[in-house]
Amino acid sequence: MTRQYFGTDGVRGKVGEYPITADFALRLGWATGKALAGAGNKKVLIGKDTRISGYMFESALEAGLIAAGVDAVLLGPMPTPGIAYLTQTFRACAGIVISASHNPYFDNGIKFFSDDGSKLDDEIELQIEYWLNQTMSTVATDQLGKARRLNDARGRYIEFCKSSVPRNLSLKGLKIVLDCANGATYNIAPAVFEELGAKVITTAASPDGININYQCGSTHPEKLRDIVLEQQADLGIAFDGDGDRVVMIDRFGHIIDGDQIIYILASQLKKQGLLEGGVVGTLMSNLGLEQALSQLDIPFLRSDVGDRHVMAMLKENNWQLGGESSGHIICREVTSTGDGIIAALQVLVNLVRANLELHQALEGLEIMPQVLINVSVAKRMQPMKNQIIKQAVKVEENLLKNRGRVLLRASGTEPLIRIMVEGVEMSEISASAERLAEIVRNI
Repeated sequence: MTRQYFGTDGVRGKVGEYPITADFALRLGWATGKALAGAGNKKVLIGKDTRISGYMFESALEAGLIAAGVDAVLLGPMPTPGIAYLTQTFRACAGIVISASHNPYFDNGIKFFSDDGSKLDDEIELQIEYWLNQTMSTVATDQLGKARRLNDARGRYIEFCKSSVPRNLSLKGLKIVLDCANGATYNIAPAVFEELGAKVITTAASPDGININYQCGSTHPEKLRDIVLEQQADLGIAFDGDGDRVVMIDRFGHIIDGDQIIYILASQLKKQGLLEGGVVGTLMSNLGLEQALSQLDIPFLRSDVGDRHVMAMLKENNWQLGGESSGHIICREVTSTGDGIIAALQVLVNLVRANLELHQALEGLEIMPQVLINVSVAKRMQPMKNQIIKQAVKVEENLLKNRGRVLLRASGTEPLIRIMVEGVEMSEISASAERLAEIVRNI
């Protein structure tokens, strides 16, 4: 079946424009309850990031679930991976996240976790879509669900994050700047790192409902870099609005992206004999990462873009480590989904163990230049199904020969065509990317 509402990670769009509306969220809550009606434990957790529209969608989803006879447990602002963790520990039948991740405040989305804290199976998503197209009804009054707020959700997740660090290992002596993107990590990440012994300086930790991701966070780490240099900190850590992405800054102001974080974790775990299997990246992962891992005899596989595809390939191969250039890092031995706080902690654990600074742990990795261009489109399309674009890509690949690669794909979360050209010479790949972008714009 073709999905009508679900994208690569739930339902997402601009607030007030269908389907990101209050009435649709009400029906989505009800449809979710109907799809899960056979579950023994009819309890669903609802968490959100800090964007202002979260209040509206939280209430609508709650009402829909209750109408379907399912209990709703409200978590309030909570990182996406925290909702996955609490869904597991509370033995809930599902978790719902109200967030548009790294997008601006005027966007929002609704995504789901299954009872084991992983993304919903395709079969369940299709069941929800089936019920969305049915006439909404309310169960008998004595069968209505109930709602309650979980007041200690924050504390539970903080303790979980701290438990991922060995008890005999301290972050004392480290001066860290945290950029919380004015998002869901704002009152959690500082506590985690402080309680583990680090001296913490925070920025973008004062959400007001509309400043989430605005010129801050993992997609805009420039301000964090300036603060790291100004404060002479050991490193900086930037999360995105819902806390499932992370990028880092070394003490010299260099931005460390997801590919580099994966290399640090994989290489250090390999040296300690703790790396189980290989590493999963995506089609967007830098070729330099693949080559560097090969030098260490670490197998590397590429999945489609999206952390759910990375996780599926990890499970298929029974491997533990994977992620995306954007900073979605999955440490499967610790958590069931991409987790910015957990990934950052795992990097720090390995740096402390090896007595290394962030920049030193990158020795052996040479990142190849990449040019990324996003082209807005009025209507979603699959670029490689267009013959003109397909032929243009072939021309550019022939020009690059063995010096690089080209990738065009539709964004799964925004009306964009993403163009990536990677190679040895920046001037060559920049020209190639611009030619392809112009062709896509014209079409």
